[in-house]
Amino acid sequence: MTVIRRHTDVWLFLLVAFGASWLIALPLWTGPVSPAAFQLLGIPIMFTPSLGVLAVWLTRRRGTPLKEWARATGLTLGPDRGTTAPLLVAALLGVPLLVAVALLVSAAVGVVSLDFAGLSLYRAQLGAALDKVPLDPGVLYVVQVAQAVLIAPFINAIPAFGEEWGWRGWLLPRLLGDPAVAPVPTASQVPGGSPVPAGAPGTGERRPARVWPAMVLSGVIWGLWHAPLTLKGYNYPALGAWAAVLFIGFCVIFGALLGWMRLRSRSMWPAVIAHGSLNALAGQALLLGDADVPPNPALAGITGIVGWVLLAVVVVIAYRLRPVAVPR
Repeated sequence: MTVIRRHTDVWLFLLVAFGASWLIALPLWTGPVSPAAFQLLGIPIMFTPSLGVLAVWLTRRRGTPLKEWARATGLTLGPDRGTTAPLLVAALLGVPLLVAVALLVSAAVGVVSLDFAGLSLYRAQLGAALDKVPLDPGVLYVVQVAQAVLIAPFINAIPAFGEEWGWRGWLLPRLLGDPAVAPVPTASQVPGGSPVPAGAPGTGERRPARVWPAMVLSGVIWGLWHAPLTLKGYNYPALGAWAAVLFIGFCVIFGALLGWMRLRSRSMWPAVIAHGSLNALAGQALLLGDADVPPNPALAGITGIVGWVLLAVVVVIAYRLRPVAVPR
């Protein structure tokens, strides 16, 4: 019971984030499932982690001014904009590069057959709309990719913010013990009898042994939170409910990269842009496949097993070259 009381803010956050997501997703479980339904319900669901952060602030950190809470949860650009700015550029341009490399590696290992010349899968996806489009399919695809790289990340940043403020903005620092986002101890809970000031920032120290458990746990939680959609086959339609299990693995690995950006910059915005970019490009890349041999998204592309390996390599390199600090 002591452990539960010590983490009541975490339980409150999870209750709000998970409860609201299941509530919004109820139509998927009581009516027909379609790609349009996933898209329509997925956007409001993405804001439920932010509702959890607001619930924690309003109930467990009532004495913390909004400005301090915003800084503690990464809503600013961090203490060093010279660190944050390159990470924003890396998020905007690096994610498309990773998506492209994952697709090419998938083709090289034989889990996807690419059709650059005919664009058969892309044409099939356009269907009847193909005759109504005044552009050549190849030109149209290039235009859409350009928009997905340069414009969509900023549009997608709005719903991506809804997730990232919860998972990387608040939950990850909380799991790492950052006092700036934890409940404020009372005088009786602090040696010497003096409570910790509300919103007190952590300075941070490099302790990789504590970073990784928090990264993995936050990734697992993030993956489980998608269950209202993934149990219906979202992202991996052929797997049915098993898609929920597979997507947890992706969330752990990609979440570690987003978490590194968050801890490195002390800002959530690089993670927001990276998340928005991935959402724009992951499915678009696989449309370069062959309609006669459609790619298996569980294996191919950035969200498939090939992508996991690529992301894992990037994560290891990032953490070794630029270690991150545990807030303290």
